[in-house]
Amino acid sequence: MVADGASPGRWSGLTGMAQGTRDILSAWEEHRELDDEHVLVLTRYCGRGKKSGLELGQKGAVLVEVRAGKVTRIVRYWDRECALADRDLAPEGGSQR
Repeated sequence: MVADGASPGRWSGLTGMAQGTRDILSAWEEHRELDDEHVLVLTRYCGRGKKSGLELGQKGAVLVEVRAGKVTRIVRYWDRECALADRDLAPEGGSQR
């Protein structure tokens, strides 16, 4: 269930979960459907140090592999450029290699 945001809704079962994920991703520009089995979701992580109060941000990515309508593998990258390089994709703002 997604309570708010760009695509609120409730889904059940595998088919519903797949539809809900498509609905959520369609609202954002920060994903790339690489082929029929792979989606690269671009992420941003942020946090603040408990003692220093220093705020930090990191751009990452999550590679989702789907086969026969089921998620079979999820790979989290803390470094977005590493994810793009692993998939032989152009870096942000750059040209295709």
